[in-house]
Amino acid sequence: MEYTSVAYLEAKGKSLVWMAYANYFAGEDIMEEGFNPNSGYVYLALGNGTTIASAFGQDVEYIIYDFETDEEMTFDSFEELENYWINQN
Repeated sequence: MEYTSVAYLEAKGKSLVWMAYANYFAGEDIMEEGFNPNSGYVYLALGNGTTIASAFGQDVEYIIYDFETDEEMTFDSFEELENYWINQN
């Protein structure tokens, strides 16, 4: 039997990321779930190009990578992300 241990802040971050997914993106395809041990970020990369992330159990951030400009845009709230989407159309 293989055992896995998750640190407290990693577990807290995962719960926040999954809650944001449930509240705003339920049903959206999940491309990858992960943890970056170098940055402390836990994340869900979604099929719509959005990544939901939390570092060290802090509030979630919503990250979009813009392939045209080769830049990441980070939003502190879903409302900021939503306003960005509205202004893009």
